[in-house]
Amino acid sequence: MSFSRNLGKLLSWQVNNEFSRYTYSYSSNFTHEAYGGRHTVTLLPGDGVGPELIGHVKEVIRFSGAPIDFETINLDADHGDEDYLSHAMLAIKRNGVALKAPIETKQGSKSKNVELRTKLDLFANIIHIKSIPGIATRHHDIDIHIIRENTEGEYSNLEHESVPGVVENLKIITAEKSTRIAKFAFDYAVKHNRRKVTAIHKANIMKLGDGLFLECCTNMSKLYPAIEFEGMIVDNCSMQMVSKPQQFDVMVMPNLYGNIIGNLGAGLIGGPGIVSGMNLGDQFAIFETGTRNSGRSIQGKNIANPAAMLLASSQMLDHLGLKDHGKLIRESVKKVISEEKIHTPDLGGQATTLQVVQAIVKDIKEKTQQ
Repeated sequence: MSFSRNLGKLLSWQVNNEFSRYTYSYSSNFTHEAYGGRHTVTLLPGDGVGPELIGHVKEVIRFSGAPIDFETINLDADHGDEDYLSHAMLAIKRNGVALKAPIETKQGSKSKNVELRTKLDLFANIIHIKSIPGIATRHHDIDIHIIRENTEGEYSNLEHESVPGVVENLKIITAEKSTRIAKFAFDYAVKHNRRKVTAIHKANIMKLGDGLFLECCTNMSKLYPAIEFEGMIVDNCSMQMVSKPQQFDVMVMPNLYGNIIGNLGAGLIGGPGIVSGMNLGDQFAIFETGTRNSGRSIQGKNIANPAAMLLASSQMLDHLGLKDHGKLIRESVKKVISEEKIHTPDLGGQATTLQVVQAIVKDIKEKTQQ
């Protein structure tokens, strides 16, 4: 693919001057103080089924024995003005880590989810799409890490109406942020012993924007000769995901594609109730469900699947260095789903949210002999 001379100069400058800047390792830069041996985590219950699931998460963490204290902040569709957002931002900056349920966006207002990610520079969103035994799905042996650039692209909130009936929505792609997420993806692949990184793009049509993203990933791949690299057009990627998802390993992509492919991947292994996600930056981290669906339609019905929020909490504990507690919760969740087959309706079962949580707590108690 040929690009303009100016773009070529930009990429050449990027290769020579930018790569050395990004020595980011996705866990090494975080420093969280534990006062009196305990960690304080900002808790954002959000909307829909979020508050009820967060309540269960707090209970499970208590039974795990993890030394965690929560600072609860109300940031939701009804408490979403700048004062509430500033309060939440200060709490996350103070504590370094947050556990968040999805926050709904009202028509005509800015997304608080996006504002948190951009203002805290949580540039990497990671979800792990992995088949779980005991869940009936079309495909098996799926094991994909989807890495999404979290701060620009179509989510830049730059749009305006030029004349009545004509709206311009700007998609921003920069060499700096594309290089940063590419570096993150390859470092992640090395750390987790993965064999391949696939960059998802639409550079055949958006030759400058997605072309720049693809070029940054391609140039970064040259610094990692042991990792196989390929680029794939996003529409072909969608077809490949539903026909042969086992071919993918680590995937890296711009913001909007990450949202779509991530949701598609969640559907392949059982749905939003079992997929967790994390948003990482140089200084802060937010852990949440992988698909960011509030579940408003099942609120208060005691049928929401608690697995995704519990798995997000286990990732949070890993991040804080409480790996034994994180492993304990994660293994108990998977045992209840895979071996005991206690499933909520989204997985084809008839169990209630409370029954799933009680089974997980029972398994934790048995393992810790409480």
